Amino acid sequence: MDPADELNAEMVRYYSARAPEYDEWYLRSDRYVHAEADGAAWNADLDRAVRWLADIPMGHDIVELAAGTGWWSQHLARKGPLTLRDISPEMLELARQRLQGLGLTARSELRDAWAEPDRQVSGLFTGFWLSHVSRERLPDFLSIANRWLKPGAEFAFMDSRRDPASGAIDHQPPAEEVQLRRLNDGRTFRVRKIYYSASELEDALADAGFVDARVEVTERFFLLGHAKHA
Repeated sequence: MDPADELNAEMVRYYSARAPEYDEWYLRSDRYVHAEADGAAWNADLDRAVRWLADIPMGHDIVELAAGTGWWSQHLARKGPLTLRDISPEMLELARQRLQGLGLTARSELRDAWAEPDRQVSGLFTGFWLSHVSRERLPDFLSIANRWLKPGAEFAFMDSRRDPASGAIDHQPPAEEVQLRRLNDGRTFRVRKIYYSASELEDALADAGFVDARVEVTERFFLLGHAKHA
């Protein structure tokens, strides 16, 4: 197997296994508890990200790629009809349960984020996915994102900035863009993790044919980006 394909397969296994504990990252619980000041900064950045997403116009037919546990789906579902796509059935089930518990609905599809679009939509979102896309393949993925969208429609995304208090306390920084991640039960997996800069992503979006690209940063932890199909 090609090393890149092997790493991709390992990442799929990792996120399926991590699904029950994934939200500990957002909640700053268990192995994600750092200093009190780090936790306060995290929560402030997370609140900013929620407000930012609320202000992004996404139209009335939204697709979320690599939807995970539905942490952001709950906000997207309030904007309009939503379709969730993820390659992990464990993640999709947690997203479904989250939305159901809030009285919200979405269509769920077990599909890879790399799958070709089956239609054009008014809004596309992905959270913390671009950092798992290699620099070599980033233009390919952004081209797929562009093909999802109707003219003038919005692509929005969030992702990680490099900060030692972002990950679990026993995670080491990525070595050559691959990080060794540990689960609560001690199992370890390799994960591709790339910390793109805001300017790097703005340039890549423009090269992929998007217009009005803007990527901003929160105080410490997140990148918040959006751009329009021309």
